[in-house]
Amino acid sequence: MNFDPPHLAALSAVLQLGSFDAAAAALGVTPSAVSQRIKALEDRVGTPLVNRTSPCTGTETGLRIAKHAEDVALLERRLGRDLALETTDKPARLKVAVNADSLATWFVQAMVAAEGVLFDLVIDDQDHSTDWLRRGAVSAAVTAEAQPVSGCDVHALGRLSYVATASPAYVARWFPEGLTAEAARHAPCMIFNAKDRLQHRWLETHVAAAIIPPAHYLSSTQAFLDAAAAGLGWGMNPEVLARPYLARGDLVELVPGSRLDTPLYWQVSRIMAPALREITLAVRRAAGAALGQDG
Repeated sequence: MNFDPPHLAALSAVLQLGSFDAAAAALGVTPSAVSQRIKALEDRVGTPLVNRTSPCTGTETGLRIAKHAEDVALLERRLGRDLALETTDKPARLKVAVNADSLATWFVQAMVAAEGVLFDLVIDDQDHSTDWLRRGAVSAAVTAEAQPVSGCDVHALGRLSYVATASPAYVARWFPEGLTAEAARHAPCMIFNAKDRLQHRWLETHVAAAIIPPAHYLSSTQAFLDAAAAGLGWGMNPEVLARPYLARGDLVELVPGSRLDTPLYWQVSRIMAPALREITLAVRRAAGAALGQDG
């Protein structure tokens, strides 16, 4: 099935900007024209593509078609550069799944190095980011999975080191006799979201198995650090971010020297790999500089 480029452009604009009016302004047409293009595309596909809410969102089919349009733009951009053809100055859009801690520590440097691309990031746990690749919702992902997703290439990036930290006052209150299994069962910890298993993995390694402590849920890398320093709970923080807090004495390690290393990988759709060659190189370089291991 061939799609009309103006129809695809209308769909992408509506989903990116959240309304027909905003899409019309971006495309330089009327809202009625955008609506007609979306309707024509829906008639051709035979199913709704846009949830006409505020803001507008894509149906499952609509998101897949919009992703296809973005992939085509990236491939055309690469072909134009390879053949030294005149191409549009409009940047292509790339959807990537990345974990919040990588975004907070090193991934932005890769984004800066990748010129001519607008990133659309999906933030998800490194143990689950490949799910987005399997669904075809992203073109690449930073993940903890070394086994390549079907149809993807995988590149080792290095290891992101975590340390279990808390404030001195918190340690004095909850672990007055040391970090025992009994104390760990009652001391509140912090968890990023329901997918986050770092705290449990660390407890199994350094304290005891089957400990499920009470937990605060904080879906923010910076909030993890600030809340730990304030005494809210203990948590696994990226060592590179926790370092200045440890140096000032705002945080202490629960068990000195008990780092938890998480290997990271860059998985990229094999079909899109040629178009994303420079981005893959930028990701590997940024990770190599930050994680101490060039993939």
